[in-house]
Amino acid sequence: MQTLNVDLGARSYPIHIGSGLIADISLIAPHIKGRQVMIVSNTTVAPLYLDQLKTTLGDQYQVAEVILPDGEAYKTLDSVNLIFNALLENRFNRTCTLIALGGGVIGDMTGFAAASYQRGVNFIQIPTTLLSQVDSSVGGKTGVNHPLGKNMIGAFWQPQLVLADTDTLQTLPDRELAAGIAEVIKYGLIRDADFFSWLESNVQPLKQKNSIALSEAIYRSCQNKAEVVTLDELEGGVRATLNLGHTFGHAIETEQGYGQWLHGEAVATGMFMAADLSGREGWLSQGDVARIKALLEKFDLPIAPPESMTAETFIKHMLVDKKVLDGNLRLVLMTAFGKSVVTEQFSAVNLQQTLAAGKKLGFF
Repeated sequence: MQTLNVDLGARSYPIHIGSGLIADISLIAPHIKGRQVMIVSNTTVAPLYLDQLKTTLGDQYQVAEVILPDGEAYKTLDSVNLIFNALLENRFNRTCTLIALGGGVIGDMTGFAAASYQRGVNFIQIPTTLLSQVDSSVGGKTGVNHPLGKNMIGAFWQPQLVLADTDTLQTLPDRELAAGIAEVIKYGLIRDADFFSWLESNVQPLKQKNSIALSEAIYRSCQNKAEVVTLDELEGGVRATLNLGHTFGHAIETEQGYGQWLHGEAVATGMFMAADLSGREGWLSQGDVARIKALLEKFDLPIAPPESMTAETFIKHMLVDKKVLDGNLRLVLMTAFGKSVVTEQFSAVNLQQTLAAGKKLGFF
């Protein structure tokens, strides 16, 4: 097992990464407040790991559960209300602990419910997808989608513990694994060029779910994210660079309908669009952009937006992005390989060319 710490003073918490962690009560118990525990999971993950977690918790807690439908389409206020219903029906008080057992959708909704229930209760993240283990479970971003914009309703609410059990990745479909790899690649692009090189050398071990390679990828991703969150918990500055590709990607998800593209797939395309625009701005070479394209393709990730997405469609959705300031669109772009910035200082012509390029992305 490897352990990292997110250093936020009184809100600090550990990230444990390793095999068989769900079965280890000594890792979980110190972070449970009170005796009431509500496990939130979904119809895909619960049959695989719910009983195991309940066995680990034993009979020393009052354990209840709520099982939600699986999928991004259900990341809504209606689903969060089902969590509230379960908490109230079981008479859970403000010393209760919520445990999110699932991927990023479950983690985001459980965290939002925890932030809101009785004005804030304890919660623990047990992410079961690669994407949630390397990204969404760390940092305290919680929330739900709205038909007009992704993740536009939510709160910052830090967990007490993140428990990344790598055994859960063995049941992950290949498409879900690849979607998680997109967020892993992101860290190499925004701040850790050496990590990008490591990923280039470990494509096959990662695709084959080699436990050593996966643990290293998770550790280095969480290490990068923890450092950024420690510097900027509430995303007032540098933390926004963690959104590389997300402004483009969220536009794809919103237009296509939540769940049609996996979040990581949309982010992969969004990162390549950001790379394309960075190249047009003269910050990346064509060789840099080609290198990014090659790695995304090796992991079977999409690099071109849907053909139905026009420049006008992109702009309509992108202007709802949380990084928009006083009506000005700001994007995360790469100023060099492994370096990034949040900026509105880019050419409108170059942006239009990137948005209109479609399958010709990367040939600026």
